[in-house]
Amino acid sequence: MECQRWAMKGVNIKYEIRDNRNGYKAGALKEGLKRSYVKLCDYVVIFDADFQPEPDFLCRTVPFLIHNPKIALVQARWKFVNADECLMTRMQEMSLDYHFTVEQEVGSSTYAFFGFNGTAGVWRIAALNEAGGWKDRTTVEDMDLAVRASLKGWKFLYLGDIKVKNELPSTLKAFRYQQHRWSCGPANLFRKMVVEIITNNRVTAWKKVHVIYSFFFVRKVVAHINTFIFYCLVLPATVLVQEVEVPKWGYVYIPAIITLLNSVSTPRSFHLLVYWILFENVMAMHRTKGTIIGLLEASRVNEWIVTEKLGDASKAKPDVRTPTKPRLKIGERVLMWELGVAAYLFICGVYDIFFGKNQFFIFLFLQAITFCIVGFGYVGTYLPSS
Repeated sequence: MECQRWAMKGVNIKYEIRDNRNGYKAGALKEGLKRSYVKLCDYVVIFDADFQPEPDFLCRTVPFLIHNPKIALVQARWKFVNADECLMTRMQEMSLDYHFTVEQEVGSSTYAFFGFNGTAGVWRIAALNEAGGWKDRTTVEDMDLAVRASLKGWKFLYLGDIKVKNELPSTLKAFRYQQHRWSCGPANLFRKMVVEIITNNRVTAWKKVHVIYSFFFVRKVVAHINTFIFYCLVLPATVLVQEVEVPKWGYVYIPAIITLLNSVSTPRSFHLLVYWILFENVMAMHRTKGTIIGLLEASRVNEWIVTEKLGDASKAKPDVRTPTKPRLKIGERVLMWELGVAAYLFICGVYDIFFGKNQFFIFLFLQAITFCIVGFGYVGTYLPSS
């Protein structure tokens, strides 16, 4: 109806949908570019359904593409409208602020390459077509396109001062599905493209090292696996084996530096850093599982579940969607993997109190409590159907 209203005013606007979900988001984007009127366009801008761009968005982004023919993508930053909805959204804000402030800024300024965030970006259609268009071979079609376009020699530009409002998933169920896709997809893409990246002759060796080692291997594979295995399995196990000593730089100094760097991006949440560490360690278990599935191309590798956003639904249907006080429902909310790890950490903590020498029990009990909170579903906005 909104599009019809503007069309009646003479604006060249169309509203189109498709009658299937083939290829999921990549399939929808590919289908959209098949329209005849796309041939008259030079650029395409992409927004997910919950994004709210400012009226001057195109005026502030398209000129970079017009005046620099080497640029394929202009990416804007995300601004979260529901960051204060619950503690879980505050944790997400901290992680994503670091991603945009550090990772995207560095990639843009140093290598002119970074992973497309899938939304709030403007693509040059010629670059998109030269890279091979949208592909649905993984669940990260945005990253797939970005890597292929970069291997063709195209440059990317990140504009941190242009912020587009959007919403964070506020239920634990939605957040877990999203994190599975965001960890499984990149790992699977790495498996599919590592040889292509190595044998590419259009980019420098230094850029290949950056893409393979820093962008993929460290950030998309090692980071998740190391976080969970070291801090939730190996470090607690050293309590049980007294002969094993872990150097302080491994479990104190390096994590402290990384944590402080993360706090720079979201200074208002500095007081939440301890819980952020504990919560990230819990989610690292899901990310590790997703990463391994992606690397091995096991079941669920191409699972695509749309991330649920609550929006104004709670206002429209207060009897159904209004967040309520959590109630324990066995089978619906209890997560056995989290509770299993919590039990393991608790046992290690008790053992450390009586027989240990490193006083790891303080961390172990805090981490066990966090695993229990997540395991019983007492995190995020609770909906009876979630």
